[in-house]
Amino acid sequence: MSGASAVERPWREPGSSSGAAKSLWREPERGGDEPDWPAVTFHDVFKIFRSGPVETVALRGLELRVQSGELVAVLGPSGCGKSTMLALLAALDEPSAGEVRAGSRSLQRLDDAELAAYRAREVALVFQSDNLWPALSARENIAVGLRLAGHGDASDAAQDALATFGLADRGAHRAGALSGGEQQRVAIAAAFARKAPLVLADEPTGELDAVNEQKVLEALGRLREEHGSTVLVVTHSGKVARAADRVVEMRDGVVLT
Repeated sequence: MSGASAVERPWREPGSSSGAAKSLWREPERGGDEPDWPAVTFHDVFKIFRSGPVETVALRGLELRVQSGELVAVLGPSGCGKSTMLALLAALDEPSAGEVRAGSRSLQRLDDAELAAYRAREVALVFQSDNLWPALSARENIAVGLRLAGHGDASDAAQDALATFGLADRGAHRAGALSGGEQQRVAIAAAFARKAPLVLADEPTGELDAVNEQKVLEALGRLREEHGSTVLVVTHSGKVARAADRVVEMRDGVVLT
């Protein structure tokens, strides 16, 4: 498929069975009959990376719906598009074609200020490593995120979040001096403090032993139980998959059905 044909691919509103195709960039405003949107929607999403004359198609018409409050594990081999999918949902990149929605909003229709607010206030990212500023303390790492999201009294809220995850005595320690498991739990505590509606975790237990993997899983579950967060976890771990509400398998840029 060429880049031009991907960008021009038409789409239809989710749930519609007829009607003319509409341009992704000229979506009409909705009235009072707005549908009940899932927390996450990928509709016919393509992502093409270009390096000179070479095109790599990372996503090939991806379709995925995630309901509010679900904890979904995404499985698949390396290079199948899992991390690309998370990057699009975090608004760190844009699709080549198709639509990515957070609730009722199409991310492609948000301006730069709206995207910055979305990233700061609504999305929490937990990577396999390097989630924290190593020179800052655990408490300072959480407080920075809270301030960016517009929360007041950030230091007290950060300490409370650390206590929730059994890290109250680690608040003053530099993040770089914490163990891998502690760093992951601090990153999840930061999402908890912000009450992030959407948590995106990319191999969060990939470098952890079994004990710390269980602690991180329990921490992710607590986000949903106490704040109703929707959690997407990209993983190769069978233990993570068993803890999820639903398992989604990806191959070659699509979700297998």
